[in-house]
Amino acid sequence: MLFRYFYDGGLAHASYLVGCEHARVAIIIDPDRDVDKYLIAAEQEDLEITSVAETHIPAEYVSGAKELAGRLGATLYVSGEGAQGTGYKYLAAYAREVLRNGSAFHIGSVLFKVIHTPGHTPESLSFLVIDEGAGANRPVGIFTGDFILVGSIGRPEIIEDSPVEHDFADQQARKIFQSAKRFKDLPAYLQVWPSRDAGSVCGKAIRKIPSSTVGYEKIFNPALQFTDEEAFVQYILADQPEMASHCVTIKEMNKAGPGFLGNEAIKRIDASELKNAVLDGTVVDLAPSSRFTEGHYPGAINIPLNQLATWAGWLLSCSLPVFLIGDDRQRSEAVRILHNVGFDNIGGGCGQDEIQRLGIANEAYLVETPSDLASRINSRQVSLIDVRSDAEWRQSHICHAEHIHLGQLPNQMDKISNDKPVVVYSRTGTRSAIASSLFQASGYRVINMHGGYRAWKQADLPVADGERSGTSRMEKETSGRTYS
Repeated sequence: MLFRYFYDGGLAHASYLVGCEHARVAIIIDPDRDVDKYLIAAEQEDLEITSVAETHIPAEYVSGAKELAGRLGATLYVSGEGAQGTGYKYLAAYAREVLRNGSAFHIGSVLFKVIHTPGHTPESLSFLVIDEGAGANRPVGIFTGDFILVGSIGRPEIIEDSPVEHDFADQQARKIFQSAKRFKDLPAYLQVWPSRDAGSVCGKAIRKIPSSTVGYEKIFNPALQFTDEEAFVQYILADQPEMASHCVTIKEMNKAGPGFLGNEAIKRIDASELKNAVLDGTVVDLAPSSRFTEGHYPGAINIPLNQLATWAGWLLSCSLPVFLIGDDRQRSEAVRILHNVGFDNIGGGCGQDEIQRLGIANEAYLVETPSDLASRINSRQVSLIDVRSDAEWRQSHICHAEHIHLGQLPNQMDKISNDKPVVVYSRTGTRSAIASSLFQASGYRVINMHGGYRAWKQADLPVADGERSGTSRMEKETSGRTYS
């Protein structure tokens, strides 16, 4: 058996190639949309990719399974588990080979046995791997998808506006508990190969470790220490990271099978065309925030390239074309990232150097220290916006602040008064720099707090206990709604 591991840090996503060296054939497990890397790896190993398989319908990234199988004429294996009408079932028109609990298939002399492990999603599968070519009759490892993660477990994935019953999250949590009990019965020596790690919203406190074993997880995974179902349900439903509403779009794309990308190059536009681009779509400057702050094209928003995979789904709209500012390498990588998270409407791009040469990078926002801002904040001369997560806000925050999670800002900004400057802060200033660009592009006078909340605390300035003081706007707006 031959094994290759692929990892995309921006997506916090792992995928795998498993090959049979005797038959020279291979399967790709949970591919993302950047399929060329799998083709290159197979060529390097002199293998033919004859099969592609998914453990479940992903919601954080666009699957490359259909494109990869379509290009190669490979067999596409997907789950046939899960109930119709819940939003968690592949569409009938999606051509594939359906797998169910107890199914099995071969890739050369490598045997895959299918286990239905519902909970994260109703259709979720895990694949036990037996290397018969090495004379083994017992499994060597298990692909767990988003079910068992290193140091964590996949939370109930609740897609907003899905036609599911009111207590769906509770039901799924109980299914995870039962799936986890079955997992703990597996041999301790089994390798565990998940599809997500730290940075994914599929679970809390995921460790940034590529693989594990059943034995390790039974000892060190907090989610596997519970023996009482009620206690587990309370644990798994509490304090999970926020999930972008764009995940609904990605899920729908993957249920139907996304369209083929091909190799179309990004259109290059002249800097003079940016005026219309700002009016017709969203102009994204990929520069680091420190450079964007010094001067940028008016109306552009700043999502640094290394933050794009995290925030595109929150801050961009599929209904509007996206225009990119950056050098050739940055734009090419940005297109790859945007395609991976479901944005195919790329209007074009231009270089930062051209904008600088024409002298049209003539807008900037202020960056000030907590000490510089403290008196104006305390006297309410500015509006103070905290763009951190709900968990961070609840722990503590700056007095007089209003909380709007960065991802909710496009939908909530019009509720913020424009009659005085807006001061934005996050933990260290990274997220608030993105937020500052959004406020400025919408016509606000904005100041980014240098060093963020951490610098405010270091300056020994007053804070409020989040549990006893203040309510986030997101909590007000979404009271009673269940998020995954």
